[in-house]
Amino acid sequence: MRTHGNWITRAETAADVPAIREIDLAAFETPLEADLVDALRADSSWIDGLSVVSASGEGDGRGQGDGGGRLVGHALLTRCHIGDTPALCLAPVAVLPAYQKTGAGSAAIRAALRAAQDMGERYVTVLGHPAYYPRFGFTRASAHGIGLSIEVPDEAMMALALDEAHPLPSGTVRYAAPFGI
Repeated sequence: MRTHGNWITRAETAADVPAIREIDLAAFETPLEADLVDALRADSSWIDGLSVVSASGEGDGRGQGDGGGRLVGHALLTRCHIGDTPALCLAPVAVLPAYQKTGAGSAAIRAALRAAQDMGERYVTVLGHPAYYPRFGFTRASAHGIGLSIEVPDEAMMALALDEAHPLPSGTVRYAAPFGI
């Protein structure tokens, strides 16, 4: 368990699953992301330790698992491939609406990326808001010859090399089956 500012981050536990679903349901307009997380847990793309939650530092009686305060954020990394090269996909990232713009999501993302790096992972992709993800080191994927098999705004597809000694490979991103891409 690591503390980031006012946030405690840690890998999810089985006891956290209901709270993570609640976070996803509250953060998105439809249940698609919550259902995606559930499907990914049952998929071979799941990597234990790369589903990270952020919790408030104070216990408020509503927390799950062993993390102290209430769970308010979640970031998930699962296996994908860039061409034939193993990589990770960051998705979804969710924060309870009342806690958005407080750093809870950033803390979960940073902890997930650090956990991936500690496991020897080298590359991460994200399809997301181009003004948000560059703060974590993500850059436009197309600049590295990385693309998708579907049309998305070029600036929304980003990638990150976790180890500068291993530059990003080029190729088409292949997501885990639950993504439907």
